[in-house]
Amino acid sequence: MVHGTHNAEADSRNQDIKIFVNEELFPRDDAKISVFDSGYLIGDGVWEGMRLHDGVLVFLGLHLNRLWQSATAIGIKLDFSKEELTEKIWATLNANQMQTDVHLRVMVTRGIKKTPTQDPRFTISGPNLVIIAEHKKASTQSKEQGVTLFTSTIRRGSPDALDPRLNCHSKLHEVQALMQAIEAGADEALMLDINGFVATCNATNFFIIKDDEVWTSTGQYCMNGITRENVIRLCEENNLVCKQKNFSLFDVYGADEAFVTGTFGGLTPVTKIDGKIIGEGTYGKMTQSLSKLYEALIQSEIKQTN
Repeated sequence: MVHGTHNAEADSRNQDIKIFVNEELFPRDDAKISVFDSGYLIGDGVWEGMRLHDGVLVFLGLHLNRLWQSATAIGIKLDFSKEELTEKIWATLNANQMQTDVHLRVMVTRGIKKTPTQDPRFTISGPNLVIIAEHKKASTQSKEQGVTLFTSTIRRGSPDALDPRLNCHSKLHEVQALMQAIEAGADEALMLDINGFVATCNATNFFIIKDDEVWTSTGQYCMNGITRENVIRLCEENNLVCKQKNFSLFDVYGADEAFVTGTFGGLTPVTKIDGKIIGEGTYGKMTQSLSKLYEALIQSEIKQTN
């Protein structure tokens, strides 16, 4: 079994899910998109991952704002409103009779191309919208066992090339980083920025704990994750020192604890980086406390929405 922050418990119901493709719902095996789609041809699209807990799409507003920001940044004009997209998401969930422990991926591409080319002027349709909702409960093994990281030689890029904050379909550099980590025997990759400071992981945001302080990167060279943002906010609300700063592997190797954050797994402890055990190599007490605060935040979101 593949071990990592996206481990999910097996669920046979996913074999029969219906997938939303441009206003229609298709059985899983019949859900298809054209080979002339911009996302398939050149990775020209944006996406969001969301969670459904107890009938509530948690932090929905934050996810929708990020999707619209990303689409605007690359010049995709969405032909639906946030309210209309929310209705499409719920139509997908209801068609699958989903209530909780669900992970959604909302994908928007520029549309169908007349011919394979980068040029957006050859797009002959409106944006393509795909919504995949799956029954996905995060595996408790990842929390209990933690994950290991390997520092990749692939750097997070400069904002004047491909802005690392953009949640776009083109994830090849993260895939390359992850492949290096897997080949080195680790679960996932740690990535540095162009200046050699710690930036992020290939699919999650990275934090360390040193002397009861929580450290994460400046945010300039990483995906500005919703969970990352919530953890920073929780620290502020609970009088915990949280610093967004430049730090290096020197600091990481000497950290008391480390963890990563993501929409799917929440907070996942990191036990080893580049073969070096972090702290005591366990699910640290401060990481556990922050994880409980995050779970409580989700429950608060559910109560406020219901």
